[in-house]
Amino acid sequence: MPSRTIDRSDSIALILAAACWGVGTVVSKRALDDIAPVVLLPLQLAVSLVVLSVLLRRQDVPLRADGPPLLARLGILNPGIAYALTLLGLTTISASLSVLIGALEPIMILVLAGVFLHERITAALAALSFVALGGLVLVVNDPSTGGQAIGVALALAGVACCAVYTVATRRWLPEARETGQVVLAQQAYALGFAGLVLIGVVVLAGTISPMSLTPTGLLAAAVSGALYYAGAYWFYLAALRNVPASVASVSFYLIPIVGIAASAAFLGERLAPIQWIGVGLVLVAVAAIYSLRIRETGAPEASMSTAVPTDR
Repeated sequence: MPSRTIDRSDSIALILAAACWGVGTVVSKRALDDIAPVVLLPLQLAVSLVVLSVLLRRQDVPLRADGPPLLARLGILNPGIAYALTLLGLTTISASLSVLIGALEPIMILVLAGVFLHERITAALAALSFVALGGLVLVVNDPSTGGQAIGVALALAGVACCAVYTVATRRWLPEARETGQVVLAQQAYALGFAGLVLIGVVVLAGTISPMSLTPTGLLAAAVSGALYYAGAYWFYLAALRNVPASVASVSFYLIPIVGIAASAAFLGERLAPIQWIGVGLVLVAVAAIYSLRIRETGAPEASMSTAVPTDR
């Protein structure tokens, strides 16, 4: 059973994971101006694999994971199948509705972790999770939000894949020695899946657009791959090794907040007053959950499985 409290280093890792996902999403949007989604994913995963391989080799860590084989194959589920379903769903629903559906993931994880991992879900954790969800609804509030039923169903299926991934990874992750090896193995499987999807699209459609590989687009693909996949998944799994899945998933509420902050900084976007109220609710709820769970006996010794990758 995972500890009911969390160390400050794990809280920081979860926040860094959310930051990588949030900023990586904004950079990915720029890459999508030049590169088709079915091409962008393999490019991002390839960059991620290179970054992860370099980090592991600099630490003299073998690239081959030593955990259960099924743990590595979960990469097919997420980001493989989950990404494909979400991509299909986005063709018929708005981005705001997609964000709202994605915000259901921590709630799904809360239920699955309680049922399958026997994690103790307190009333405070459940209540604060719904406060964060309510805040996120205010942040992405858009009267024109809508979509077709099939798009909503596909998006929900993608979110469900992500929720199952977190719970299953939490179950088997402690059996693997190195977090970086697990991330590398999972994303290698995801790259194989993305490659098959790309081949299928090319065979069926005969062409892919948009495909104007500009230096800016390629740079955005590389940066987003390093952030969204290498950085975010390493930080998230490093914390998930020690933290209950129901608590680790709370960091997902921060991803849209970071994305909005990045958009404001780089794209000049602004928030309405009601959205600022939503941001405040999300931040207060997440901070309350983590403050209730942080161990006050002091920070633990840094270990490779929980700390930011460093040179030996």
